[in-house]
Amino acid sequence: MKFSQLRRIFLICVGIISLGLGILGAFLPLLPTTPFLLLSAACFVRSSDKLYHWLMGHKLLGPYIQSFREGRELPLKTKLVIIAFVWLSIGFTMFFVMSDWRWRLFMAAGASLWTVVVLLYKPRRRV
Repeated sequence: MKFSQLRRIFLICVGIISLGLGILGAFLPLLPTTPFLLLSAACFVRSSDKLYHWLMGHKLLGPYIQSFREGRELPLKTKLVIIAFVWLSIGFTMFFVMSDWRWRLFMAAGASLWTVVVLLYKPRRRV
């Protein structure tokens, strides 16, 4: 097997794994969605035109990747959903799972930082 074939297979595998992690990240607040989706697109563009065009043409994922690549923009609704999931999941963990106040403070600081990061993204302009 040639090096180029191994590289293509490797990139497709990494792209599929990162796509799965990106989709999981839409539901798990501490797992980032955008970097994994961007990694998938980068892997697919170098290894499989079919997978790249499928991803970019996907009804939900394609516009998300495209708007982020063009200007690091997130729709306001997406921002609000991200922030809500972060605070709901971390809030549940802080009050029902953890008993040490130091860990609660650490979790609250992490959620606050994540909220600031999300709010710093530009809102998507209406087209």
